Amino acid sequence: MRATTRQILLVSLTALTAAAIAIAVVSCKANAQQSNEPAAQDAVARRIGTIKTITGNTLTLTPDSAPEVAVTVQPNARLLRIAPGEKDLKSATPIQFQDLQAGDRILVGGKASDDAKAIAASSIVVMKRSDVAARQQQELQDWQKRGVGGLASAVDPAAGTITISVAGFGGAKNVIIHSSRDTAIRRYAPNSVKFNDAKPSSLAEIHPGDQLRARGNRNADGTELAADEIVSGRFPYVEGMINSIDASASTISVQDVLSKKTVTVQVTPDSQLRQLPVEVAHRIATRLKMTAGVPGSSGTGAASGSQANSETGGSGPAGNGSSGGRRGGSADLQQMLNRLPPATLADLHKGDAVLIVATQGTSSERSSVINLYSGVDAILRAAPGSEAMLLGPWSLGAPSGDAGAQ
Repeated sequence: MRATTRQILLVSLTALTAAAIAIAVVSCKANAQQSNEPAAQDAVARRIGTIKTITGNTLTLTPDSAPEVAVTVQPNARLLRIAPGEKDLKSATPIQFQDLQAGDRILVGGKASDDAKAIAASSIVVMKRSDVAARQQQELQDWQKRGVGGLASAVDPAAGTITISVAGFGGAKNVIIHSSRDTAIRRYAPNSVKFNDAKPSSLAEIHPGDQLRARGNRNADGTELAADEIVSGRFPYVEGMINSIDASASTISVQDVLSKKTVTVQVTPDSQLRQLPVEVAHRIATRLKMTAGVPGSSGTGAASGSQANSETGGSGPAGNGSSGGRRGGSADLQQMLNRLPPATLADLHKGDAVLIVATQGTSSERSSVINLYSGVDAILRAAPGSEAMLLGPWSLGAPSGDAGAQ
């Protein structure tokens, strides 16, 4: 089964958020574990967040989704350090106030002020920043080693399975994801790719076309995976020409060649914008032509994908889960794109060709840009069939945003 240009790019670009997914998992789990600690009294207020500053015996606590809180640590306060992943306080160790640092994750218990802007802390459970970073790295490595991502093509809630299409330059591969009662299933909020914002979900909420990543144990040939965790979401894909840019509102209007509609997306501080140099865009385009069997290219299928890999300097490790362990797959494209320097809204111009992966958005909020790549004229022209024909009227040449992109 051959991957279309759109499948390859969609899976590859959205997969760039995998690192953010894996890292955010740790903080999300930490929140849930800390929240499950037994409450001492109903009158005890609890706050979870990150230490922003420390002055004397007062901390400035930044919750994940609430205003900052001033925490005054009482002289007799009990401070305990817990490791990421622990489910109770049995292995917690006492620490001193001077051991606290900015960036540490804490659960504070104490008496809140009437306006809820301050709290006198009688207990603090601490997850050290260094411990969280180490756990994040472990989680990231495990996602890379045991994770797989792609587009959902079929969902069977009764059987507890999802079939995903994992695209690579050598072709697409179907992988069956098996879930169980122990599988943690989450779904992203409509306008966020942060795992902290993801909500507990079920297979019934996963639909064909959703972007999905799963982590677990694969069978010998990589065609099936028993999932420990599943993360899914709907991430629209836009490819086309920039019609206009509103710098004051941080929005971009694009004429999408797939839907033939004008799409306006929001650029946020979390958006990743990158500019592809002309030579990089041409390399990727060459690989896409090889895969699609475009006349004049040097080959098709898996063989051409391997050849293209050597041409572009790809060195993705086998067995990384992104393309069924095949060199020349989407993992190499991801690595290439990850190495590109960031761009800004000021680097974009009317007439630039762009590829965008965005959040789904809501009726009251625009879709937000997750990843945006400009300088992609050659890549869009490499699309075979009707998609390539749609690009004809554009007179696409060298990127007009030459000086100026998960």
